[in-house]
Amino acid sequence: MPVYQLVDDLIFPPPDHAESGGILAVGGDLSPRRILLAYSMGIFPWYSNGEPILWWSPDPRCILKLSEFQINRSLAKELRRRRFHITFDQAFPDVIRACAETPRKESGTWLTQDMLKAYNLLHTLGYGHSVEAWYEGCLVGGLYGVCLGGCFFGESMFHRMSNASKVAFATLVHRLSLLGYSLIDCQQPSQHVLSLGAKEIPRADFLRLLEQAGIHPSTLPVKGPFPS
Repeated sequence: MPVYQLVDDLIFPPPDHAESGGILAVGGDLSPRRILLAYSMGIFPWYSNGEPILWWSPDPRCILKLSEFQINRSLAKELRRRRFHITFDQAFPDVIRACAETPRKESGTWLTQDMLKAYNLLHTLGYGHSVEAWYEGCLVGGLYGVCLGGCFFGESMFHRMSNASKVAFATLVHRLSLLGYSLIDCQQPSQHVLSLGAKEIPRADFLRLLEQAGIHPSTLPVKGPFPS
């Protein structure tokens, strides 16, 4: 499959036109409407400094159905300790900045300055959300993502204390379940999310799950409710 060059019009090619590695398109911009259209179609931006904007729709896709969330022994023990105070949307800029500064196995960071600005704007518009883990008044872990319909599209997490981000994630799953969400999009598999019940499914199945969660291609998709 070719990699599509985006134009100024807010249009993406069908997700199943992505090449085998998951890249679908290149170019465009990081305007809120384009990013929201991408998410509503099962597409997300991911690129490094010095690269053009790359848009991805991998097959298979890693997702977590909230009904299949698993708490292992170590996490259950940590939750019982209640060491961390968990909040929602109290420090979005700090969380995304910490995610950008967290060392990764790959060189560089995919959270460029333009990406930071774009997701901070999505937060201001009510689509981007964060979960924070605090210890003795200090931010020690957290995660952020985008909420549409009944899906939380997870983007990144960080921790400065062991288990802080895991407790934040577990608390998020509990709150999302209470709000009627059905799934979390994990995008790519990791040992951490797989240990919590996430799994890889065909892209076609993922797109059907988005539709079942009330998400349809749109530049202004329905916002998902989020804990206050």
